[in-house]
Amino acid sequence: MEANTRSTGRLPAAFLTPGSSSFMDFLGEHSPELLPGNRPLPPVQGAIEAPHGTTIVAVTFAGGVVLAGDRRATMGNVIAQRDIEKVFPADEFSAVGIAGTAGIAVEMVKLFQLELEHFEKVEGTVLSLEGKANRLSTMIRGNLGMAMQGLAVVPLFAGWDVDRGKGRIFSYDVTGGRSEERGFAATGSGSMFARGALKKLYREDLTEEQAATAVLQALYDAADDDSATGGPDLARRIYPIITSLTEDGFKRFGEDEVSELARAIHERRLEEPDGPRAALL
Repeated sequence: MEANTRSTGRLPAAFLTPGSSSFMDFLGEHSPELLPGNRPLPPVQGAIEAPHGTTIVAVTFAGGVVLAGDRRATMGNVIAQRDIEKVFPADEFSAVGIAGTAGIAVEMVKLFQLELEHFEKVEGTVLSLEGKANRLSTMIRGNLGMAMQGLAVVPLFAGWDVDRGKGRIFSYDVTGGRSEERGFAATGSGSMFARGALKKLYREDLTEEQAATAVLQALYDAADDDSATGGPDLARRIYPIITSLTEDGFKRFGEDEVSELARAIHERRLEEPDGPRAALL
């Protein structure tokens, strides 16, 4: 296919013929070897050492949803990267936070972005948020073979539902099974601690800034108990990535905004290391 393109200077006819609205189906028909789940792996013994992304958290608020992730990637007991990006826009009104094998996860996100763009161009309309969540589920299921070999990807998907006028969160397992989460969610190695923190901090009437503060507090608690989760690194000026999805679309919080929130939380934790207290009743 590649040689034919070079010799003629044109795309093959298959690329110019209207077909499926799914870019993955198109790729699977014409170049299936390019799909992440179809890549052959060399025979190995024991666990595969590859950089892994860790904790992703999401919280809904009155005007949308906040999605955030820490910046640490680990490889076994080693910190592989301190400033990895784990939260990406999927399209104008949705975003994906990745946990699991970093390289495959980033590739899956790029393919997902193409999937949504391809659908919009072919169909002339945008997929519903539910439809986007289903497409991502299919992609995760397609990676099941690699997941069974230790190269799993377990993202968190969030977005603004234009039809319902609210923010929504979807979580997944390695088989592609998805669940809609109410209020808040977390995935990755520190998710148990982050989710525990959010149970005490979440309220339905949170503002966007309060939701951003809540996810930062949750990531702080996750980093406190999970060695694979990186908290705000004040010395290196490396802070979690925080994004929001509202009726105005995707927005990434600026570094100054996040650093101000992180420093305020850090100062407070010098007095209360375990974080804010929740009322008993």
